[in-house]
Amino acid sequence: MHEECCIFCLSSYSDFYIVFRVHTTIMSPEKSRDGLDNYAFTVDGVDNFCELPVNKHGIEDFSEERESNKLAYCVTDVPPWYLCIFLGIQHYLTAFGGIIAIPLILSQGLCLQHDGLTQSHLISTIFFVSGLCTLLQVTFGVRLPILQGGTFTLLSPTMALLSMPEWTCPAWTQNATLVNTSSPEFINVWQSRMQMIQGSIMVGSLFQVLVGFSGLIGLFMRFIGPLTIAPTISLIGLSLFDSAGMNAGHHWGISSMTTCLIVLFSQYLRHIAIPFPKYNKAKKFHSTRIYVFQILPVLLGITLSWLICYLLTTYNVLPSDPDKYGFLARTDIKGDVMSKAPWFRFPYPGQWGVPSVSLAGVVGILAGVISSMIESVGDYHACARLSGAPPPPRHAINRGIGIEGIGCLLAGAWGTGNGTTSYSENVGALGITKVGSRMVIVAGGFIMIIMGLFGKIGAIFTTIPTPVVGGMFLVMFGVITAAGISNLQYTDMNSSRNIFIFGFSMFTGLTIPNWIVKNPKSIATGVVELDHVLQVLLTTSMFVGGFFGFLLDNTIPGTKRERGIVAWNNAHQNESDNTLESEDVYGFPIGINGCLSCCAWTKYLPFFPTYTDSTHVDTPSSLESLESKIEPSKEEKHIITGAAF
Repeated sequence: MHEECCIFCLSSYSDFYIVFRVHTTIMSPEKSRDGLDNYAFTVDGVDNFCELPVNKHGIEDFSEERESNKLAYCVTDVPPWYLCIFLGIQHYLTAFGGIIAIPLILSQGLCLQHDGLTQSHLISTIFFVSGLCTLLQVTFGVRLPILQGGTFTLLSPTMALLSMPEWTCPAWTQNATLVNTSSPEFINVWQSRMQMIQGSIMVGSLFQVLVGFSGLIGLFMRFIGPLTIAPTISLIGLSLFDSAGMNAGHHWGISSMTTCLIVLFSQYLRHIAIPFPKYNKAKKFHSTRIYVFQILPVLLGITLSWLICYLLTTYNVLPSDPDKYGFLARTDIKGDVMSKAPWFRFPYPGQWGVPSVSLAGVVGILAGVISSMIESVGDYHACARLSGAPPPPRHAINRGIGIEGIGCLLAGAWGTGNGTTSYSENVGALGITKVGSRMVIVAGGFIMIIMGLFGKIGAIFTTIPTPVVGGMFLVMFGVITAAGISNLQYTDMNSSRNIFIFGFSMFTGLTIPNWIVKNPKSIATGVVELDHVLQVLLTTSMFVGGFFGFLLDNTIPGTKRERGIVAWNNAHQNESDNTLESEDVYGFPIGINGCLSCCAWTKYLPFFPTYTDSTHVDTPSSLESLESKIEPSKEEKHIITGAAF
């Protein structure tokens, strides 16, 4: 029989789940309810299963996707409180890898390599702000079950800014024996850099707020296609290879072990279910199967490597001399962090001082903000499909982007050193658990806030040995690169035009920043501020590659089908019958919709549910018909649809 085979490929790094829907024709009986492809764990006593979207003609075809699985809870359903807490913790653990990676990388540019206590404060702060932004997004934003957290799109321009000569860390901060973390001089070194990053992120986030609440995101998406997105995302991972190699190189044996464990759990053991005891009133004590390796591969890999490093440290297998190879694999290097970290610490805006603004920093952050917005639009559509919701309407997308801008503003004010964006790995987790309720994400948001209030929790993560972090980075950055390249599936890569655009964009995105870094004095326009702006932009691989991809894709002649615009729109803007009332999913909570319907002026605001748009927008169907008139008909190919990383 014909059915769609939905394959959820969980990347080795849990921060970047890539969800592929592969259209295939198979001859096999429908799998049982307890099968791997249906549930990551069983839900007993649940009768309110809901269908995911089906074809509007009532049949399956290759133009729209349909999940053969059923959801245990749809987006507007409220699961039992204990299930909300359990799945909320799971979402927290799923996102933890990406969340802690950002402050650990950022600490190198902030001269904090030898200040574990401040690193723990950064980790706690980013957890707290991520939880706060998640609650804002689910309650007033796009209102889909989607988690918010730190973004790597802002990390690249931030690191480029911190690599400028005036922000390069003093040599003495690289020597642990010379660093006094409580001295005013050292505090001024890292706080001045953090304040500059905070101000740049806060000003740059205002652009995202404007684009979201004004509805301009739709205009942007008209000119941005797969050939722009692919090099932009791929170069985020490739530009961070030095950080991965430097961390892993402190002990290649430990880092290789970490990488192998993550790959083992996420790829080879993900089909193995582990029995766990369970109790309910109907069946009393019994066992249920949970695909632990599929859900938490990174957490398991890091924990096991961490434990092995602890044993090697305890038995003095690893050298105790700081000058010897392998010393940074010891777990007792930052042992005093746990004792110094407070049990309870409340992060607050301006905790690192008054933010300052750098023009170069703001311009660099804008490049990252634009990339983040594009990714989030794709995440919204993927999340809607997996949670049994109708495709997000324009007002919900506008509001979601606007709330993400507010989230970046809050992240800058609190001093995370980063912004916030939608987390695709948690979108993938919805497909695993088959629980699409947004109340689960609300629970996850509260859990992240609570975890951010306990200083000891952040301190624990700072004791992860550097080679273990490096092993995680090897997997993570590789998957980021591949996630970007996967966007080329929408384009015709038999076209010499597309091959040239992608190849040229990628190569210049690596070459130009590398040359500028080696020749920092080559940019001398006579205007210091302009020199700084160009320095940041031209050393940000993501910007250089994305710029050339955007310019060439929009100027070199090519059909929309050849450029991938038709397939892209089919994947991300398809119209399907609503599985739930759109107003129930995307409207405001607690009766606000009813109050707004009485106000005629709200229909002119692009972020209100009452908004009416009379402008014509090309739909996938209209684009298809247009292309059929100017291009010979081709045999339909199976389209592999992916959610952005």
